Amino acid sequence: MTVQPYSIEGATRPGRWLITCDHATNRVPQDICCGDLGIAPEDMARHIAYDVGAAGLARALGLALDSPVICSDFSRLVIDPNRGEDDPTLVMKLYDGTIIPANRPVGAAEVERRLDTLYRPYHDALEALAARRDDTVLLAIHSFTPCLRGRAPRPWQVGVLYSHLDDRLSRPLIDRLKAEPDLCIGDNEPYSGHLPGDSVDRHALQPGRHNTLIELRNDLIGTAEAQEYWAARLAPILSAVLSGL
Repeated sequence: MTVQPYSIEGATRPGRWLITCDHATNRVPQDICCGDLGIAPEDMARHIAYDVGAAGLARALGLALDSPVICSDFSRLVIDPNRGEDDPTLVMKLYDGTIIPANRPVGAAEVERRLDTLYRPYHDALEALAARRDDTVLLAIHSFTPCLRGRAPRPWQVGVLYSHLDDRLSRPLIDRLKAEPDLCIGDNEPYSGHLPGDSVDRHALQPGRHNTLIELRNDLIGTAEAQEYWAARLAPILSAVLSGL
């Protein structure tokens, strides 16, 4: 039986939002080196393999916003669904100081196979969900590590990422979050939200859908209780900002 490379929750929920989690899991399919990329379990458990805590947050937000959620079901190290098909970082061979042995010999044919079996089915399913209504709003959920190896600590609890091509939702969201006295908010931090060919570009910028990308620092969403807390805190803010557009 073929295993779908994604999961969907609440496909028939009526809300405008579509919550996506591109880096939901660290699963390596069995047809990729028998499910082993050749790196240590502790590396597979950290942010290089998936966005820690992001899937639980996305699902909790789906419930709070009464909207569908789609999550990938393969590690970003196998192939990164948040990159364009021609992006040189689509299949990483070195990430945050860790060499990925199983990816070192990967050539064009294997990249194409992973695109066909994992990446494209995920994006096809995402687009089908996005097209369920004319006014879909894309809410991409990610998480970031508090500190990359050899880099300065990251002070933000929440980052809001966006492209300069469309900040209609993100700009008022940042302003509203900055009004929270206990939060340090990243404005296109810890990195820029503009990446041609990524999920937001493909499913929101190109078709003209409202969109934003939220990054939570992963040490804040490591448990189900923490994920539910942040979903309960963010959902009314997101709804209020959207209603004001």
